[in-house]
Amino acid sequence: MDTAGFDVFFLTMGAAMVFAMHAGFAFLEVGTVRKKNQVNSLVRVITDFGFSTLSYFFIGFAVAYGISFFAPVSELNVIGGATNGYEMVHFFFLLTFAAAIAAIISGGITERVRFWPNALATVIIVATVYPFYEGMIWGGNYGYQAWLSANFGAEFHDFAGSVVVHSMGGFLAVGAVVMIGARKGRYNRDGSVNAILPSNIPFLALGSWILCVGWFGFNVMSAGTAAGAAGLVAINSLLAMVGGLIAALIAGKNDPGFVHNGALAGLVAICAGSDLVHPLGALTIGLVAGTVFVFGFQFIQNRLKIDDVLGVIPLHGVCGAWGGIAAGIFGTTALGGAGGVTFMAQLVGTLTGVGIAVAAGFVIFGVIKNTIGLRLSEEDEYMGADLAIHNISATPEDDMMHSR
Repeated sequence: MDTAGFDVFFLTMGAAMVFAMHAGFAFLEVGTVRKKNQVNSLVRVITDFGFSTLSYFFIGFAVAYGISFFAPVSELNVIGGATNGYEMVHFFFLLTFAAAIAAIISGGITERVRFWPNALATVIIVATVYPFYEGMIWGGNYGYQAWLSANFGAEFHDFAGSVVVHSMGGFLAVGAVVMIGARKGRYNRDGSVNAILPSNIPFLALGSWILCVGWFGFNVMSAGTAAGAAGLVAINSLLAMVGGLIAALIAGKNDPGFVHNGALAGLVAICAGSDLVHPLGALTIGLVAGTVFVFGFQFIQNRLKIDDVLGVIPLHGVCGAWGGIAAGIFGTTALGGAGGVTFMAQLVGTLTGVGIAVAAGFVIFGVIKNTIGLRLSEEDEYMGADLAIHNISATPEDDMMHSR
């Protein structure tokens, strides 16, 4: 039976589910920022997807996998031995992962970033930095996986991107957040912290729900083909998500922001080993991730005084790194996993991704800051990015009423 067409449909549905997750990124950010920045959050997330598409299509996909689309359709249809253009929908699926990098970074620097410099950073990252590491891990480039296997007994295993996508995005955001600086009024000279409250908890919760639903496409359909899909990935994703939200509920003392982000922390962490850990291992990975997110968020915000608005560094960066390393612990046969992984290969592969992301984030956002500028003026930040950049607020009719 020829399953080629079914595989194209399978991966198209996966791509659509992950594409829908970008609405989740948008509403999670909209609910977290102040009302004067809601429109800007919506516009940046969707336009970042557009810029990511172009940069990944023209450059990034070729960097990662050596595949170019500058060929007649008759050749595009049979790339990689396919008969019906499988690699083209494969591009769409992987693009949704690549574009998530920009959406992750957006959550850290929101409320004070200039529009076009942010777009420039997105293009550079999705065209070069992300596909460079993606190609090392998923594309077999530069002999990196062979080197890990020879020295540590296994290749680096990251089934759905705990490190390749999430940790990469979260640690790229470190340089971005540090370079752009804290929002005005966030920290006082005496070291005290001023609370900046979310504008809309229902929108924040909606964003989390959309992301949670789409994540099953993110994880399960990372198999690439219908025949490769595994129920283990689905149940592990479910249990890690629940573990994350329950842990965050307890550690965060019923705070709704922690609860809804805790579910995402569990999902971030399970991506790497979702195809090989035991369900009880997945639950444990999620419990640790939810706890790490809560205390990591508080430590970064209150102790380090780093104004990471949505907590993308602990959520995607740290929890993603935990997921990469955890796959080398709970994926072993000794703990009921499928095996084929080693702790050292997972540790080294994870630290490699973290190192590339941190270095690239400081270089890219540092150069942009010191050349064309990265941050809104103090006046525009006070006014809000909605009016300063887009000339309209989230509630224009109400604004008209108040101006009369």
